[in-house]
Amino acid sequence: MVDESAAGQRIDNFLIRHCKGVPKSHVYRILRSGEVRVNSRRVAQTYRLQSGDEVRIPPLRLAEREDSSPVPVGKAFAIAYEDEALLVLDKPAGLAVHGGSGVSFGVIEQLRRQRPEARFLELVHRLDRETSGLLIVAKKRSALTVLHDMMRDGRVQKRYLTLVAGRWMNPLQHVKAPLLKYLTEGGERRVSVHPDGKPAHSIVRLHRRWQSCSLVEVELKTGRTHQIRVHLTHQGFPLYGDDKYGDFALNKQLEKAGLKRMFLHAAHLAFRHPLTDAPIELSAPLPDELAAFIVAVEQAEERDYG
Repeated sequence: MVDESAAGQRIDNFLIRHCKGVPKSHVYRILRSGEVRVNSRRVAQTYRLQSGDEVRIPPLRLAEREDSSPVPVGKAFAIAYEDEALLVLDKPAGLAVHGGSGVSFGVIEQLRRQRPEARFLELVHRLDRETSGLLIVAKKRSALTVLHDMMRDGRVQKRYLTLVAGRWMNPLQHVKAPLLKYLTEGGERRVSVHPDGKPAHSIVRLHRRWQSCSLVEVELKTGRTHQIRVHLTHQGFPLYGDDKYGDFALNKQLEKAGLKRMFLHAAHLAFRHPLTDAPIELSAPLPDELAAFIVAVEQAEERDYG
């Protein structure tokens, strides 16, 4: 029987979550064939569940899991905000937000492991594995639905800090360039600026500038995959430490200088509470390793340019 935590969820997403190990193609096949029944009746894959619905699922054979090792509890995440509807955590770099694509677990699986009493924990949005900073997790289905709508409508302000190669001159610059996803010959997901891509809009503000690099803040008006990385590289300012779109020779030098990761941090979030409409504004300081690298840049500039 469907409880409040699943109310409002589409039946296809409900099945995909509850039938882990079953290919999505098979989930949609049993929906189309009518083998899944809600209150003894067939439903379309777009049907949204209601509290009290009875869902009948036919016997399913689960695929063997590539990695059956348990999710480690791990270190508790730093929480920037929490109430009964949502939480915002400060994600460390190097940890995916969820398992899949060769990653056995991520933030959400680890958070569920740390909070076994939680009935509902779902990601509202995503951050790249090497990106640190503020990440929203819903604790109620009703909050998740509203937050997804807010994300889609651009009502969540997201601002990132990044260090880029080169001297960024404009105090404020709008970057509007469509982005297209594609796969490399090796099957790796990539994004490029392309006229056939989806509209993408970034607002870049200069924070500090040195001879060799610039610290900029990027506000996302759209949320395309790898948007900041591709937009800034397209402008001629690759992110320090970016192993997909950056300057690979420079990255090797930066690693020797102490930068072991991509310099990209989700530093600021502002939005209305999905249930109370109260304003929420949050900031997360640069992680120690990025703050230390900024100090090293300043010291090098003083040494080399006086």
